[in-house]
Amino acid sequence: MPASPSKLKTRALALVRKRGIARARDFNAVGVPRVYLKRMQEEGLLVQRGRGLYQLADAKLSPAHSLAEAARIVPHGVICLLSALQFHELTTQTPHEVWMLIGWKKWAPTRPPVSLRIIRATGKSLTAGIELHKIEQVPVPITVPAKTVADCFKYRNKIGLDVAIEALRSCLRNRRATADDLWKYATIDRVQNVMRPYLEALL
Repeated sequence: MPASPSKLKTRALALVRKRGIARARDFNAVGVPRVYLKRMQEEGLLVQRGRGLYQLADAKLSPAHSLAEAARIVPHGVICLLSALQFHELTTQTPHEVWMLIGWKKWAPTRPPVSLRIIRATGKSLTAGIELHKIEQVPVPITVPAKTVADCFKYRNKIGLDVAIEALRSCLRNRRATADDLWKYATIDRVQNVMRPYLEALL
């Protein structure tokens, strides 16, 4: 016997409260037809934040809302570079895209509801130095400060050497990482020779 509309609504609301931002496929997985999502939008219970992304209408959006959206869109991605710097308050830059690290052969959306800047990596450059942060109930993987700084030197041609130096200076000044931490990730990213003179000058 199919579930009643009230039960489907309750099920859908419970899902969104738990996940913060839910994808259309998440509703399918718990047996809520997509037609009910439209009805719940019309009733003012849900809002569509992007293509296939839904949130409670009364949800409070954090300043890092776009990072939560990006994590739902690309669940195998990691927030990195300028977006991670901004999250850790290590830059004066305000990125207009969400920067994400993904594997070389991993799928990337072609028309995401949030503007993404995809950076591809392999091995420890992709997997090391990641922490999960809860943003609007969404677990968002973000590179730790020391790894973020090392990545900035690794991808300095994409973001600018001045941004990488600023991030290194802020990281040390605000004690977000030790010199050993920074050197560890510089080694993983193979940018020891690039970072060394700037690190030595700041210590």
